[in-house]
Amino acid sequence: MARKGAVLSDQQIHSLSTKKIFFGHQSVGDNIVQGIRDLMAADPRLKINIVTSANPQSVPGFAFVEAHVGVNRNPQSKDEAFAAILDKGLGEQGGIAFYKYCYIDFSSFTDVQQVFDNYRNGIANLRQKYPSLTIVHSTVPLTAEDPSGTMKDWIKTILRKISGRDPNVKRNQFNQLLRQAYGGKDPIFDIAEVESTHSDGSRSYFMRGFQQIYTLAPEFTNDGGHLNEIGRRAAAQQLLLVLANL
Repeated sequence: MARKGAVLSDQQIHSLSTKKIFFGHQSVGDNIVQGIRDLMAADPRLKINIVTSANPQSVPGFAFVEAHVGVNRNPQSKDEAFAAILDKGLGEQGGIAFYKYCYIDFSSFTDVQQVFDNYRNGIANLRQKYPSLTIVHSTVPLTAEDPSGTMKDWIKTILRKISGRDPNVKRNQFNQLLRQAYGGKDPIFDIAEVESTHSDGSRSYFMRGFQQIYTLAPEFTNDGGHLNEIGRRAAAQQLLLVLANL
């Protein structure tokens, strides 16, 4: 993964300006899109036509088209909504398309293998229908550990450690399945890696048995799940690097 402070080269910026991209998402995706706007405000070389539309096929020319897809807590609805948008015409036009689940789509009760199988089968079907379309995969965003360390919140912290960590375990499981299936073969926007990597390169995690379970670094969030300005810029930077290199 490129460092969060990496600057886009002139060649990468030119590459971004010659692509038609669709990004389906929910609230963390809103954070990332705002992060792209932040980067554009800070770098006058970076000029991306960001358009909000669930009909990307109707947007003329090169653009970064984004829209909400599906319903939170229902990952299958996002699979179906993404496919329906491509079926409107973007799939046949080609270009680049991707969507992401939200951290809230995974709970302690999520059947991770089923969610991944649905995702993988849906992507395989889309590839068969639209061979000229480039599909980018995205890992699932993470949540932060309870940042409180006071005696007042001691009981709450213990309860979180007993049961509240399970959703992040599920998110890590899905992300590992996705990396195993597509790593080295297809482009991956690894938002989970960005979110869990501190500026010094160390990782934010807890241990479950002998396994490291990665979490959202606390400096990237104000509420434990959504990205603050630092986090959204880091995620946006990595996303643009992935897209520019396609």
